[in-house]
Amino acid sequence: MGQPRPARNQSAWWRSAVIYQVYVRSFADGDGDGTGDLAGVRARLPYLAELGVDALWFNPWYRSPMADGGYDVADYRSIDPAFGTLAEAEKLIAEARELGIRTLVDIVPNHVSDQHPWFQAALAGGPERELFHFRPGRGEHGELPPNDWPSQFAGSAEPVWTRLPDGDWYLHLFTPEQPDLNWEHPAVRQEHEEILRFWFERGVAGVRIDSAALLAKDPDLPDYVEGRDPNPYVDRDELHDIYRSWRSVADAYDGIFVGEVWLPDTERFARYLRPDELHTAFNFSFLSCPWDAGRLRTSIDETLAEHAPVGAPATWVLCNHDVTRTVTRYGRTDTGFDFTAKAFGTPTDPALGTRRARAAALLSLALPGSVYVYQGEELGLPEVELPLESIQDPMHFRSGGTDPGRDGCRVPLPWEAQAPYAGFGGDPWLPQPAGWADHAADRQSEDPTSMLSLYRAALRVRRTEPGFGDGPLSWLPAPEGVLAFARTDGLLCVVNLAEEPVELPEHIELVLSSAPLDVDGFLPPDTAVWLRA
Repeated sequence: MGQPRPARNQSAWWRSAVIYQVYVRSFADGDGDGTGDLAGVRARLPYLAELGVDALWFNPWYRSPMADGGYDVADYRSIDPAFGTLAEAEKLIAEARELGIRTLVDIVPNHVSDQHPWFQAALAGGPERELFHFRPGRGEHGELPPNDWPSQFAGSAEPVWTRLPDGDWYLHLFTPEQPDLNWEHPAVRQEHEEILRFWFERGVAGVRIDSAALLAKDPDLPDYVEGRDPNPYVDRDELHDIYRSWRSVADAYDGIFVGEVWLPDTERFARYLRPDELHTAFNFSFLSCPWDAGRLRTSIDETLAEHAPVGAPATWVLCNHDVTRTVTRYGRTDTGFDFTAKAFGTPTDPALGTRRARAAALLSLALPGSVYVYQGEELGLPEVELPLESIQDPMHFRSGGTDPGRDGCRVPLPWEAQAPYAGFGGDPWLPQPAGWADHAADRQSEDPTSMLSLYRAALRVRRTEPGFGDGPLSWLPAPEGVLAFARTDGLLCVVNLAEEPVELPEHIELVLSSAPLDVDGFLPPDTAVWLRA
């Protein structure tokens, strides 16, 4: 199955790690039913080892009705039958570890599925109602929701309260199938700490925390007032006591946390990364930033500055299971990402987007801290505009059909160009578009100029060069539209986002380039290089 690769600085592996995000449903189908599964992942572990990643982050693989792609969890201690069994998950964790690859699982603490035993008991009128947010309605007959909080899916147009036949309402910041938990109740806290122990006992190295800033709510559930602090349901101070308690659990297993924390206030963001709370948090500023030298430099500077006071490493990510794929986004007129801007029929230039995505890969992998790679990024996969009848994402339906949703970045991967369904397995749960096999991993493996070959080369350099990963960064003088910085051990990264070729700084070696230099040895537009000075 391959040889394990020695990792740098084992005790702080997460500070420099390259972590590969696996969306199981779309990764590889081992049993031929059209849905990705753990058997498919296990069969592709040699590919992941050859790619050179340090860890795998799995989106929720637990038993779920799949109302929101598995983020509606019915049972944290079992694997959804569509994906396999708990025994298979344990084998996968162990087999990956033998190859030097750690595993991170996804925990969704804000809510559970409406099919979770707790909520089913609550609907039956049991004491479990105290574990959720049930309230009488407002209005003369209780016909109005208890408050006016906006949905996390489609803004204020979507209700976050659902009324039951007995007249009470229950809170769900996401879909009605995802009732919010009451984190003031000790049973909720105890259950989640036991869930953490359950998975740490099975060998996982860390946990990604979904919607990490939403758990705690003002117990009075007051109306939302724009600009009024504290927010009744986002980034409340009570959260930090929860995560300090979680940290004590993780420390007993040498486990780590990465939080999904969307906050504009950098000082409040940094609080989650204090030494006794979360280890890292996702960097959404960089992910959503346009392909613009000034904007990217500002995002990098602000990211490093907000992490510095608490000594936490930054994280860098170009794409994930919720956002438009990088190749497509960078080929558009508007190269940033905003959920509200997603629309059908947005034109893109695939060649330009691919060129920029290759440069962005070298940029992100040269920055200080850890990097997340979403499955298929290393294949240069574009966003797919799916037929309306194929879309399953609730974000599409809750928008009234105007938002294309997130399924376009979740189309099952192409593995083998000549195999049915590009080697994914059975007839995929989302249709693969024409030409999908052109991106297949086996075809790219044989092409030294492919995106896959670039990622393999970059991860190999990053792993063997102590100057990359966690550590300092120094900006170098550069023309307008060019990013140039030095890492330690004489390593330089230069990215040309200008419209004309630029001269490279003095160097003794061209370590890696996202595209060939021009005939004069200049760096072409939308190209990045790693140099040794």
